[in-house]
Amino acid sequence: MADGGEVGDWKQEAISGGSLKHVDLQTGTNGWASPPGDLFSLRGPQYFTKKSKVPSGPWLLQPAGVDWLRSNSKLDHVLARPDNRVMNSLKRANLQGRNMKTFLFAVNLQVPGREQHSAVFYFATKEDEGLQPGSLLYRFVHGDDNFRNARFKIVNRIVKGPWIVKAAVGNYAACLLGKALKCNYYVGDNYLEIDVDIGSSAIASAILHLALGYVTAVTIDMGFLVESQSEEELPEKLFGAVRVCQMEMSSATYVENNSNNNSLNTVSFKKGHAVNHSGCSSKVQDEEGS
Repeated sequence: MADGGEVGDWKQEAISGGSLKHVDLQTGTNGWASPPGDLFSLRGPQYFTKKSKVPSGPWLLQPAGVDWLRSNSKLDHVLARPDNRVMNSLKRANLQGRNMKTFLFAVNLQVPGREQHSAVFYFATKEDEGLQPGSLLYRFVHGDDNFRNARFKIVNRIVKGPWIVKAAVGNYAACLLGKALKCNYYVGDNYLEIDVDIGSSAIASAILHLALGYVTAVTIDMGFLVESQSEEELPEKLFGAVRVCQMEMSSATYVENNSNNNSLNTVSFKKGHAVNHSGCSSKVQDEEGS
């Protein structure tokens, strides 16, 4: 998570600088890519009358990098860490006088185990745009945790993988993460981070560790959105999506986490064996599926 050098395009720096490399969407392995929104079927304009779903279309936010980390203890609120490379790239760009309105989202999937792991996905608004006031995403950021827990949704697509993983996760599965798992929300002046504690659900933990044994054979698409619950909020749109492509165990960066009362300081980094991603099983889906 160390800093880069001079900033040209801060977002490109953030995309290319993670421990999990940015790869080609169709042919890449041991990395991540950005699947188009139209691969995901979400609630369409007539969902509440006809239960119809439509392709999501373009994401609301732009990809801004991925971090794949392991640590001696659970990594909470990574955007507040002094070593967070994505936040530091954005700060450096602003210090150069660019005065951007960029708002940053981070989804931190916290994976339990003998060591703690985090898959952190970053998304951002355009440099000259903040959040659109009054939009569902704006309401999500500025709402309370009860609102966020009732709306924060993930949709998964297994692009490639053995039948046992498809059976456990589902070829296409959706769930309200805020209802299925414990989520912690951290709001800053220009960011929202969502920490998803997969260890808070025995079912999710079991599915995750099953998939761990097949991680190098699995390619999965994950889309994140705020669920629409009224006609005025339709159609649903992804705020971001990521494809994790046949990850190798050695791709994580080790982060020494000396944390005390959420005061975070990093003392060392090294490459080491990693873990996997997690999807939502049909066993923890919301009742309507998506």
